Amino acid sequence: MLPVSNKTQPLKAWMWPITLCRMYGYDQNPGVQQQMGGGYGEQPLYPEPSPPSLADAVRAFTTGSLSAEDFQQIFATAKVYCPRGDNPGFLALHNTQQPVIPMFTTLKELRSYAGKESKYFVITGAEVIDLLPTGYGFVLDMEGDHRMVFDAKAVEQMVDFAMRRMYG
Repeated sequence: MLPVSNKTQPLKAWMWPITLCRMYGYDQNPGVQQQMGGGYGEQPLYPEPSPPSLADAVRAFTTGSLSAEDFQQIFATAKVYCPRGDNPGFLALHNTQQPVIPMFTTLKELRSYAGKESKYFVITGAEVIDLLPTGYGFVLDMEGDHRMVFDAKAVEQMVDFAMRRMYG
């Protein structure tokens, strides 16, 4: 709520003084507050459908019911949970043919892999593609039922897809 008066009031972090003059369009009854409809607190008549979760997209992609392009579009905007160490950056597994970085579709999946007290950070799939070091792949839901491995070549293809989508 904004203070409406001609007196100077002490400012709080969420307040600033406003003086309203007798102008066209303003309520001429000082002290009476107007209620505005259509505010942020109201439910929309037709809510936007939410996109499928990354976990759902992984399941659909691994079973063949989701195309690679559709998966990449969902992946780009989805939250990805990454375990972290004491230093900033991805934790990589080097005991594989190519180095890969474990990533997870949910915090629950990450916790089942790394433990309840593990450190982590959250980024979008688009940020993963942007920040992943060259020559590295990643594994989604390493301990999950629908584990997906993206080797370095697959990551390059995802980068190419993202560039074509962004720049045409």
